[in-house]
Amino acid sequence: MKRTVLAIALILGAVCANAQETTSTGDLYQGLTRKIAFERMIPPHGLEITYDKTVHIIFPSAVRYVDLGSPNLIAGKADGAENVIRVKATVKDFHEETNMSVITEDGAFYTFSAPVVAV
Repeated sequence: MKRTVLAIALILGAVCANAQETTSTGDLYQGLTRKIAFERMIPPHGLEITYDKTVHIIFPSAVRYVDLGSPNLIAGKADGAENVIRVKATVKDFHEETNMSVITEDGAFYTFSAPVVAV
């Protein structure tokens, strides 16, 4: 009886040890990905966006692409200026943080973090 219990305990120990080895690390590509080095990351510029005010951002060259991180923001090129973007909140009392990315004609990439200020 003791040998049977000891054998079962050893088998369970081996199975549990093997299960720990095969536990997923969360890497969907199983080692084929590389981490982005800190010096390659682009830190975001801060913006304060409100419902009652429009923020204008001036870029050194014409804007080619704009991506908004939330439907609670609206952005567009200012009339008559290819290098100016206007941004505004579309919802009153919107408190969540969001982001915006911009690519200009000269190939520069800009990222913005926008904590929204309730007014």
